[in-house]
Amino acid sequence: MTMMIDQLRQLYALDHEFHSFTTSMAIHADCFEWMRRIPEESIHAIVTDPPYGVKEYDPDQLEKRANGTGGIWRIPPSFDGHKRSPLPRFTALNHKERNRIQQYFSKWAELVLPVLRPGGHVFLASNAFLSQMVFTAIVDSGFEFRGQIVRLVRTLRGGDRPKNAEQEFPDVCTMPRGCYEPWGVFRKRIPNGMTVSDCLKKFQTGGLRRKPDGKPFEDVIVNERTPRKERRIADHPSLKPQSFLRRIVYASLPLGAGIVLDPFMGSGSTVAAAEAVGYSCIGIERYEEYYTMSKRAIPALANLYAREAQLSLLPG
Repeated sequence: MTMMIDQLRQLYALDHEFHSFTTSMAIHADCFEWMRRIPEESIHAIVTDPPYGVKEYDPDQLEKRANGTGGIWRIPPSFDGHKRSPLPRFTALNHKERNRIQQYFSKWAELVLPVLRPGGHVFLASNAFLSQMVFTAIVDSGFEFRGQIVRLVRTLRGGDRPKNAEQEFPDVCTMPRGCYEPWGVFRKRIPNGMTVSDCLKKFQTGGLRRKPDGKPFEDVIVNERTPRKERRIADHPSLKPQSFLRRIVYASLPLGAGIVLDPFMGSGSTVAAAEAVGYSCIGIERYEEYYTMSKRAIPALANLYAREAQLSLLPG
């Protein structure tokens, strides 16, 4: 079911710094440059939470976040004595920045197409403000739109009273409180004349893996916010919970075989999910801080909930 680490290293490490795990590896590289160099049609699925190619992960914005001075990162007020994590203010993006997002994802999707096997799926995290633009850019680059996964979770985005006028307009919120996170699902087109079963036989792709109980993978997942014990392991601003990622990763390989890629690895939560379900995964991260963090975070996250059955986090 998994590719040997030596094979992964030979095909994908190239001349980059890398770190190996049980079935997976993390590579310190820029995914745009890296994807231009790897073998074509060698990746079976992509599961990723991208930075949106705007400015929230630019060095100056990360510094503002660390100092609590804002920038693109909104510093939410404390609530009931709890300090909330900073959130990117996607509603504050101007027309030029929105165009930058569209161009970024068009370029990214054009690089993904050659490396993904025909019938391979892409699971891409997004948000209510940008999903339409991002999803359109990916489809226009040649992918099929196959729907979206709705992660039902109270994100604590939105629902605020008018800024600096909270007392004057106490019964007004400027936008709805966010209670879901959309993940776009895309598929590289199956060759003309080929059925899904043909694609499964030739490329090990084309569909999604059913849940362990035999029921279909579903497009709505009721989920928790990322637990504190996971955040203590990986201090990344957009860390997704293992209870969600393990379900997505599990579904991404219809035959339970192949390579999952996370080109925007961050601290490695997707790679950890793959390790937990026994898949081979490659994580690419260009920021040295997060790449270094991933080397200890991935095994720690993968080993969480070890007392439970590995697939118990994939219930109906």
